Amino acid sequence: MTAPIIYSIAVSSPITPSEPLPPLPDIPRGSLVIVEGRAPIWRYGMALHKLHASAAAIAFYDPRLGAVVVATHSQEWQVGQVVDVTLPVEK
Repeated sequence: MTAPIIYSIAVSSPITPSEPLPPLPDIPRGSLVIVEGRAPIWRYGMALHKLHASAAAIAFYDPRLGAVVVATHSQEWQVGQVVDVTLPVEK
């Protein structure tokens, strides 16, 4: 299992849907991508759509639970699976 890739879509002020998502990180084949950051729910939907063809599995980070898998193309991950992860601390 490769280490998960963290993709932050956080915003620091109100935004509109016309604001672009950050560029995707490098996503090695077979990777789980964890989307995180304080952002409107529609921005998470946009990130899911953008990542769908690039990641083996996509999870959304919930600080109370961990990363919850929301989509997968891999037998390694199951939708609804909670992945215990510690996010890097921003400086």
